[in-house]
Amino acid sequence: MITLYAFKWVPDFAQGLVRDLRVRWALEEAGIPYATKLLGLGDQDKPEYRAIQPWGQVPAIEEDGLTLFESGAIVLHIAERSEALMPRDPAGRAKTVQWVIAALDSLDSYIGPLSDIDLFHAGEAWTVERRPQVIATIERRLDALAKRLGGREHLEDRFTAGDLMVATVLRNLRDTDIVTGHPVLGPYLSRCEARPAFQRALEAQLAPFRENAPAIETA
Repeated sequence: MITLYAFKWVPDFAQGLVRDLRVRWALEEAGIPYATKLLGLGDQDKPEYRAIQPWGQVPAIEEDGLTLFESGAIVLHIAERSEALMPRDPAGRAKTVQWVIAALDSLDSYIGPLSDIDLFHAGEAWTVERRPQVIATIERRLDALAKRLGGREHLEDRFTAGDLMVATVLRNLRDTDIVTGHPVLGPYLSRCEARPAFQRALEAQLAPFRENAPAIETA
């Protein structure tokens, strides 16, 4: 069975966005059972985990002696085993791989800087000029994605791991209306999030965060 490494708890701003969600979603779509190993504070820096994930991040998986890290690599590994995530014909497979890589390279790498500004540098002087520039770049990227999506329900002729990855990247903008207010991408993201497999994956990630939330000290 696949063992998925994930965090025991993260702050509210990250809940529902930690990248093990992508792996959980892929496993749910594929109907593949899995177990979780939750990392507490400091566990990600222990030598045994760094031997699995060099940077101490999540997700990572173990299965029958194989260890893998990086969400894109893991999702593709799962998709290779499930026609629900990747068509079996060579062209369909290539298109799926294309969109997984595009999600990480052509979208996430441009969306990430806005999260850094809003979560870790809000109010700093340099963000006054930089933030509008970052948003303008993101909007150009998203408009190109929307144009490519056109009137289709999905990026290709059906849901694949490419949609899964793109949707999870778009969710990183949930604290803005950049996606939710977009006439094409807002409904597209809603369709992806409405999938039962996504809802199961999201609940599976959030449940341990609720169970392990730090106690609030009272005076």
